Amino acid sequence: MPRVAAIDCGTNSIRLLVADVDPATGELVDLDRRMTIVRLGQGVDRTGRLAPEALERTFAACREYAAVIKELGAERLRFVATSASRDAENRDEFVRGVLEILGVEPEVITGDQEAEFSFTGATGELKGRADLATPYLVVDIGGGSTEFVVGERHVRAARSVDVGCVRMTERHLVVDGKVTDPPTQAQIAAMRADIEAALDLAEETVPLREARTLVGLAGSVTSVSAIAQELPEYDSARIHHSRVPHDRVREITEWLLHSTHAERAAVPSLHPGRVDVIAAGALVLLSIMERIGAEEVVVSEHDILDGIALKTAADAR
Repeated sequence: MPRVAAIDCGTNSIRLLVADVDPATGELVDLDRRMTIVRLGQGVDRTGRLAPEALERTFAACREYAAVIKELGAERLRFVATSASRDAENRDEFVRGVLEILGVEPEVITGDQEAEFSFTGATGELKGRADLATPYLVVDIGGGSTEFVVGERHVRAARSVDVGCVRMTERHLVVDGKVTDPPTQAQIAAMRADIEAALDLAEETVPLREARTLVGLAGSVTSVSAIAQELPEYDSARIHHSRVPHDRVREITEWLLHSTHAERAAVPSLHPGRVDVIAAGALVLLSIMERIGAEEVVVSEHDILDGIALKTAADAR
């Protein structure tokens, strides 16, 4: 079982997985899995550039991850960068910094590639379960974009659209540099219209309504699950493969959209870096569920990171 390291650098967070992987069975044995909120996409939607302070936060996390990778003796490392890096004019500065710290160039992947990795990581353990009908719709709600993937054993159709928790917050909920606390009805309506337009775009190529099982990935979805379960702290084991009914998602989303920063910050399972963007992320999830008539979302902690690790191990054979 090769030991590999996978890094997923998104708009809001950067994450590391070091695992022993059996490419034949798809089994992963985690040695280290961690996440750091770096907000790399800070201001990208407005300026088109990665901010110096956002780059420095990301490079600091990379230095931490480099030490972990060295200590655990990973044989291969693959660094994948997603939405914010695709959009930025100065992404060469980002690439140089990562190469200097980690010794590999970040692969700035397309939305379709991101969707493929996410589907592989999310559905590997679900295949063959009698209680979960196919086709699956895997939705990865990130900071800058959301990936939609429909498939059974393999991807049938995929699309990435520029709707994510950070992008929607910055575009609709920030006034004079501050997040409105709480948002106005007009702000919520404008954000909802943007999300619905993105779903229309996704439906042009992905048959969303054919899905029999909705699988939700990434921090907005896992945070909604943690809130739904009223966890005293974030507990990955209890969140992984939990199921959250549509009515509970709607209830939580309504509360988040009408709560203050202090009220959201008091939720013990909510990461401080998600306090200002979780309402937008929850609204994306709710809008998807309403669009396809999903009665529940199956929440997965295994996602693009696991897909990257599996592909890296397979390539090493």
